[in-house]
Amino acid sequence: MYDIAIIGGGIGGLMAAYRIKQNNPDLKVIILERGYEQEKRSCPAGAGQKCLHCKVCSISGGFAGAGAFSDGKFNLGTAYGGMIGDELGEDVAMKYINQVDHVLESFSDDYPPLYRSSEELKLKCLQNNLRLLDMNVRHLGTDKNYKTMLRLIEHLRSEQVEMVSRTECVDIEKSDGGYVLQVKHREEPGTIEARKIIIATGRSGADFVKKICLKFGVHIFANSVDIGVRVEMKDAIWREFSSKIYEPKILYRTKTFEDRTRMFCFNQGGLVSAENNHGVITANGHSFAEPEKKTDNCNFAILNSIHFEGDFDKPTEYAENIARNMNFAGEGNIIVQRFGDLKRGRRTNAHRLAANSVIPTMQAFPGDLSIVMPYRALTNIIETIYALDKVAPGTANDDTLLYGCENKYYSIRPQHDGNFSIFDGVYLIGDGSGITRGLSQSGAMGLYVGDHICRD
Repeated sequence: MYDIAIIGGGIGGLMAAYRIKQNNPDLKVIILERGYEQEKRSCPAGAGQKCLHCKVCSISGGFAGAGAFSDGKFNLGTAYGGMIGDELGEDVAMKYINQVDHVLESFSDDYPPLYRSSEELKLKCLQNNLRLLDMNVRHLGTDKNYKTMLRLIEHLRSEQVEMVSRTECVDIEKSDGGYVLQVKHREEPGTIEARKIIIATGRSGADFVKKICLKFGVHIFANSVDIGVRVEMKDAIWREFSSKIYEPKILYRTKTFEDRTRMFCFNQGGLVSAENNHGVITANGHSFAEPEKKTDNCNFAILNSIHFEGDFDKPTEYAENIARNMNFAGEGNIIVQRFGDLKRGRRTNAHRLAANSVIPTMQAFPGDLSIVMPYRALTNIIETIYALDKVAPGTANDDTLLYGCENKYYSIRPQHDGNFSIFDGVYLIGDGSGITRGLSQSGAMGLYVGDHICRD
């Protein structure tokens, strides 16, 4: 029997294991990950290609989590990236966020400097009815982030943390000594016993979390979902922002519906990529720190937040259906459309895309987003692009590319005891908890639970 079983090998699970071993090296810890080992994770599509619909997506899953191939941005604050500040209080939350930064630095041989906040850019946004959410950012880039996470994983192995890939936990049963985990190891059924469990499955594990909560009577609060697009344009258009703060995160309240939209996940000199979440293909983006790997483009997400009122409890299913229909219209792929074509009410075709001044960094299906994207969401996105054009002229150029969909799911938020335990000896951390929305706060939750579980 293991003392602690961690379900999910992303940054939250890895940081929890790191802290547990730091506190008590004698504890027997296992990490179960349904994806591949980090060294074996590889997307066969590659840059500029379309998604090949792999059964196990190496971009969204595997050891080091979805963050392994992300842009490697660590936001060192609580203004965005989750609600851990509300959960733990600002001082405690910042303590653990800074600890994540220190842990990562200890496993990096070339740790990058901070991008600090800019009052000048905040004022520029305010003068144009935009709100810049600015904080200190540590940008490792996809390449350095990958190496740093690999060294962290190697350290955990040296500390006798058992790490098992291609192993999915499908159910949890209570036992006299703790819990029995029903697993599928490379599709073969099996069981693992553990006294305590940390669930760190990320957003892709929402269905599993919901199943366990319903089984053990854990109350679930409904969160919002975000539906939007990935935007790509020439990097020079946003260089005033990216050269000073690296990642602009901007909020806007639309005039048409007074809904909130947000621009986030900015990638300087980056690539648009695809994620396969249970067969649903959505857009994302990343960039590298090494100058020779930079492109001429930048990309970012524009997301429209949707809050459901009343008893509707399936916001994730709603957003997934929109993305699924987008894939259907795109012949199994993400749809890309020129902003000029969208404004004129026509689909983008291969001819106009080939003549576009912004060369797409991902092979997507030329089409029409408006045939699937809800009218309200698309209206908000178009209005936001025009608003952003006021602070970064050129954003609303005809040749700007929009990839759809990009969705973010935060639809379930299980009740916990204040220390992220959802029931006796079972903890829920990271993006799958509905509390965090990024690497720093997910890692901070892992460290916090690693401390608490050893004191408990």
